[in-house]
Amino acid sequence: MKVKGLRWWIITLICLATVINYIDRTAFGVMWPEMGKDLGMDESDYAVMLNVFMITYALGKFLSGKLYDIIGTRMGFTVSIVVWSVASIFHAFARGLFSLTLFRALLGLGEAGNWPGAVKSNGEWFPVKQRAIAQGIFNAGASLGSVIAPVLIAFLYGHYGWRTTFIIIGAVGLLWVIPWLFINKTTPESHPWITDEERKLILNSRIEAVKSTETKREKGLSVTKILSYKESWGVLASRFFIEPIWWLFVGWMPLYLNSKFGFSIEEIGSTIWISYLGGMAGSIIGGWYSGKLMEKKSVDAARKITIVMGCSLIFLGLLGIILLVTEKNPMTFIYIVSVVLFGFQFAIGNIQTISSDLLKGPSVGTLAGLAGTVAAVSVIIMNSLIPKIASVSYTPAFIVIAILAPMAVLSIFILIKKIEPVENNS
Repeated sequence: MKVKGLRWWIITLICLATVINYIDRTAFGVMWPEMGKDLGMDESDYAVMLNVFMITYALGKFLSGKLYDIIGTRMGFTVSIVVWSVASIFHAFARGLFSLTLFRALLGLGEAGNWPGAVKSNGEWFPVKQRAIAQGIFNAGASLGSVIAPVLIAFLYGHYGWRTTFIIIGAVGLLWVIPWLFINKTTPESHPWITDEERKLILNSRIEAVKSTETKREKGLSVTKILSYKESWGVLASRFFIEPIWWLFVGWMPLYLNSKFGFSIEEIGSTIWISYLGGMAGSIIGGWYSGKLMEKKSVDAARKITIVMGCSLIFLGLLGIILLVTEKNPMTFIYIVSVVLFGFQFAIGNIQTISSDLLKGPSVGTLAGLAGTVAAVSVIIMNSLIPKIASVSYTPAFIVIAILAPMAVLSIFILIKKIEPVENNS
């Protein structure tokens, strides 16, 4: 049996895993008011668990990147989603702060693997010109999950309660493993279902020369060696600067809508999805656009043009929030945020893909994992500062975030003179 466009089936499954990932992580916040009451916990306990999740999430980005390089994307994704789905199910059996914190930590470790795994898989399954659109499809899963999660979780909670809801969403993740292992049998070199045309398209675009399947598997670079390239630091710095932009809105927008405009939970749920639709559109359009540019321009030019355009939209959108939004026009804020998130996703897919442009397959997951860890650390720093800033006004936070967008661009232009394989130049 031969399947045309097998790579698109693979990225669709990864996109679906990302939707599940965001539903699982969002469930906690949506159901917290009732969970907290049932478990006798308060907001200080909630803050502890948020920080524990982000710490293990940061650690998990690096560890999972190494894991994917060792055992491959097929089994790497299986391990990641099994770990976070089981952790989600365990939430149903929490009895207090210790057990729930432990389960949140396990969830963070598992969920982190989704991102370096996607970067590595796209490097394996897609030619260079299509990697950004593949990354865009994957990133669209994050926005789609953010749109779906509040409505779905509220429905499940209303019918089954919070404990059973965690079991249901965890079980969905475990069910995902079945089609994943069935369809993604092995790499493109030896997959029995891939057409000769698709295999040739993928392999001819590889950074490294394609080796015989009998040849010993090439060993990945050490972390020290990867960090010896200044281009790797360009990836790390850009992720450090740009990541808080997304998480500012994901984590703090509901609180801002409540404090600034007096929105109820129902009003937040009925409007916030509009902003995430902007992010979902940016994911796909950003990937498509860079691919079109590569038909006439180099990979370096296409990536950098797309990143500059996305970060420009972020900067202009945040200026709009600072200058135009007042207490009388909350929907203006919602619409401008959709532009900011569009710009973020337009750029981030290309930033994430740079790891596979710079390094060979066995090292891609490690760099992507390091970048994810650095990004998570910057979010932890932001989360510690926002409550202090927001106690007076959110405006300083928007100003700081606006500055981060051009800093992400400068990191790439200064440290990555040309986006191309660095190992070939060493």
